[in-house]
Amino acid sequence: MDKGSVRKRPGFVFVLHASLAAFGTYFCMYAFRKPFSVATFDGLVFMGVDYKILLVITQVLGYALSKFIGIKVISELKPNRRLLYLVSLIVLAEISLLLFAWVPPPYNIPFMFLNGFPLGMIWGIVFSYIEGRRFTDILGVVLSSSFIVSSGVVKSVGLFVMNSWGVSEFWMPSITGALFFIPLLVCSYLLQRVPPPTAEDIANRTERIPMTAADRKNLVKKFFFPLLLIVLFYTFLTSFRDFRDNFARELWDSIGYSGDVSVFSTSEIIIAIVVLVIIGAIFHIRDNYKALLTYHLLLILGTVVLAVSTLMFQTRMLDPFVWMVCTGFGLYICYVPFNCLFFDRFIATFKVKGNSGFLIYIADAFGYVGSVLVLLYKNFGQANLSWLNFFVYGTYTVAFIGICSTIFLFIHFASRRKAEQLNNQLEYGQ
Repeated sequence: MDKGSVRKRPGFVFVLHASLAAFGTYFCMYAFRKPFSVATFDGLVFMGVDYKILLVITQVLGYALSKFIGIKVISELKPNRRLLYLVSLIVLAEISLLLFAWVPPPYNIPFMFLNGFPLGMIWGIVFSYIEGRRFTDILGVVLSSSFIVSSGVVKSVGLFVMNSWGVSEFWMPSITGALFFIPLLVCSYLLQRVPPPTAEDIANRTERIPMTAADRKNLVKKFFFPLLLIVLFYTFLTSFRDFRDNFARELWDSIGYSGDVSVFSTSEIIIAIVVLVIIGAIFHIRDNYKALLTYHLLLILGTVVLAVSTLMFQTRMLDPFVWMVCTGFGLYICYVPFNCLFFDRFIATFKVKGNSGFLIYIADAFGYVGSVLVLLYKNFGQANLSWLNFFVYGTYTVAFIGICSTIFLFIHFASRRKAEQLNNQLEYGQ
């Protein structure tokens, strides 16, 4: 079937095709990134730092550097190069995992950096297939739910590979990745078959085009203040979402779920379903400005749930499993919009010349730098504080910064929109 015939399909079939392709591709990518975090690497220390912390920091550094480079690469990416980039980057990530297993510790630590570096580009490539469409809200939330679900699932698979197949902690990441390689190729091919935006999509959401250096500079200059607030909030949000993700096993063990393989998948699937339903409902809001403001309400909801549920957990009013689900919901209901949908509606509202990838990668780059700083602070500044208590205090910090930033963003966008409407009226009157 050629692309022309696909373009004529009903909306439901298109959404199903694009959703499965995008979800599957990014879901499989996580099998190359996250399985190592389910291992504990007990007793291993290098230069006074816990070996696992070093691995997480090293991978995140590669991921963060990739995001900074992606600001340019993803914003300039042309459609005909997407599939080649995507598959090549995954192959590089798997080769890095094989070298990580083959080279003895601590000399294998740099290969975790080489694993994280190519994977940092994948999100921007996948989202470029689905942005700027009237169905982007649905497609984006399905895509975003993939990293919520996949993180838990690949950890479960990794733990199963170690426990049932007798694979070491060092070989487990590459073997888990290999299990998902063929499915990833299939999903990537289906993603390449997704047709470009229609004329109706472009009219409703603004055409998405590769950006030049001048385009990027003008956009940052014009929207510096709101971007600064977003980056501030997103940095703390990413840091503790990543902390919860990378040290999920330690957190679950500390609240009484040691050795439970299914808890990683079960909790994240619940979170993904709830987040999917809530954010997906915004698809029905056709007005881009109203949708943008609605996302601000979700940010407030997420931060309030984060703080209140943690307080209830500390006062033993909330079951530990429910608390972990609530913190996951609070973090992801804020994190998901910033990964795609918030910026997609932002571009459509203010008729920005460019694409979402540029804005997403600015936020992501600083977000993962923050993630590294949080890990270093935990190891050197709060070494005696348990994983659980460190995470608890972090949730309050994220909630406070998130509420303050969101309120200022809401006021700024409302006043900016009002000023633009007034200018349009004056021009029309003239």
